[in-house]
Amino acid sequence: MTDRAEIGQGVAAEGKAERGRSVKLVDRVFDQLHERIRTGNYAPDSRLPGEHELASMLGVSRPVVRDALGRLREQGMIYSRQGAGTFVSAQVSAAAHLAYSPVKSIADIQRCYEFRLTIEPAAAFFAAQRRDKAAIAKIAAALAELREATSHQLHRTDADFLFHKAVAEAANNHYYTASLEALRAHIAVGMHLHGLSLMGPRPGLEQVYEEHHAIYRAVAEGRAEDARDLMQKHLEGSRDRLFEGKVLDLSF
Repeated sequence: MTDRAEIGQGVAAEGKAERGRSVKLVDRVFDQLHERIRTGNYAPDSRLPGEHELASMLGVSRPVVRDALGRLREQGMIYSRQGAGTFVSAQVSAAAHLAYSPVKSIADIQRCYEFRLTIEPAAAFFAAQRRDKAAIAKIAAALAELREATSHQLHRTDADFLFHKAVAEAANNHYYTASLEALRAHIAVGMHLHGLSLMGPRPGLEQVYEEHHAIYRAVAEGRAEDARDLMQKHLEGSRDRLFEGKVLDLSF
């Protein structure tokens, strides 16, 4: 009986690991296709390569491609024509070209935080109301990347952004995700400087990880108001750590 139990546990563990790998592959393929659409590599109303061709190009299985395409379809970025294939949505492709002026000053970094504070807490609120298993798995995967980096006393801007993007995606409102994508380079500047401010004798990285973990739990458990408030507190804390509590007067 012991041997059977151990075998059963081993099979369960392998299955869990396999599902984890599959989620990460789907995320990667989704992000790659999303970026190609966003940057115009796949033009509005152009036909995407077929599943078999995409799988070969991206080095993954067809089920992974199919799941990634399903996410893009749910977000309205692509659509299907019976018997003709899958095409890029003209409306979303145009919206994907939303862009902001580049960061030119410290004041611009603060303005970016100000804008994020108007959209991300709301996105977290709706994420907690609308999340599904796939969305929770994606947030958890980004959180795991942050945990790994934190354990090595590193701050990974890419993993940090993916966490915030995954929360926005869980809200199932493409206006939130399109805004974050348009702000990616701007957010990266603030995240990079914030990461530098966390290095030192104080346990800054661990605290920031705990803030992300608390947001994840609130979203996963469906606590919408807590998710909103925790995201608000996290962004305000990030801004205040970066600017040492001294915000600029943006009236001028």
